[in-house]
Amino acid sequence: MAQNPSHVITIFRNRLKESATEEYAALSPSMTDLARGMSGFIDAKTFVAPDGERVTVVTFADQVAHEAWRDHPAHREAQQRGIEEFYSEYSIQVGTVSYSNHFTSGTSQ
Repeated sequence: MAQNPSHVITIFRNRLKESATEEYAALSPSMTDLARGMSGFIDAKTFVAPDGERVTVVTFADQVAHEAWRDHPAHREAQQRGIEEFYSEYSIQVGTVSYSNHFTSGTSQ
């Protein structure tokens, strides 16, 4: 994934309530599909730690694209459901890329 200083990265850390796993699993793919279809979307990956913490890293091309995703009505609704129904805790960090390097074995840089 090529990046430049205008890219905006969101790190979303969360823990699900035990009672929310099925409903969250039903909603999450549609939110990912919505993000992937938005102008300026670059990448999204979610990782789950052995202790249950989930981390999603989302990259958009620029601040305008990031804000369009943040403020999308369906995403806003999902955010509210997350607060009310899904998460026992969460944190969000948003920043711009100031440096990026990428290595793939067997290719030249």
